[in-house]
Amino acid sequence: MTEFDSRVRRVRPDQWQLGTPCKEWSVHDLVNHLVYEQLWAPELLAGCTVEQVGDRFEGDQLGADPLHAWVLAAAAAREAWISPKALLRPVHLSWGRSTAVEYGRQMTLDLGVHAWDLARAIGVDDRIDPDLARTLLEYATENASSLRDSGVFDAPVPVPDDASDQDRLIALLGRTP
Repeated sequence: MTEFDSRVRRVRPDQWQLGTPCKEWSVHDLVNHLVYEQLWAPELLAGCTVEQVGDRFEGDQLGADPLHAWVLAAAAAREAWISPKALLRPVHLSWGRSTAVEYGRQMTLDLGVHAWDLARAIGVDDRIDPDLARTLLEYATENASSLRDSGVFDAPVPVPDDASDQDRLIALLGRTP
């Protein structure tokens, strides 16, 4: 979350419509996606089902002040994640029941990779914490087939054998480092 947050805070007013490495998404669309994801976290971690949440977070969540929308959504998600026993509860995701730990890994992968996407889009440093990159690469490698089958990521991009963990992660998820 910190990696993504640091990039959102650097988006200039004239950059919200720029394209991103995510096909068909502008910077606005990318940040809206992450705000949407963060808005779901408190609900799912509290035990709500997808059906109970419904479509209340559909559409543009950024409004006139995208940074403010991000800050509020991220703060609410962070509070939900650090609440007592949050990681011990089951969560109901669109594909079924899961552990909060698994949900957290998925959310962290999404935030980390999109931090890179956002950095690329707005032209700032795209390096993510090396320990985070290594952890995300391990998770993505272990789950490569399900990530590919989800249809969310493009096909992996080849990288040299000596590529960094970050570059291997980005490439595994269909982006060109």
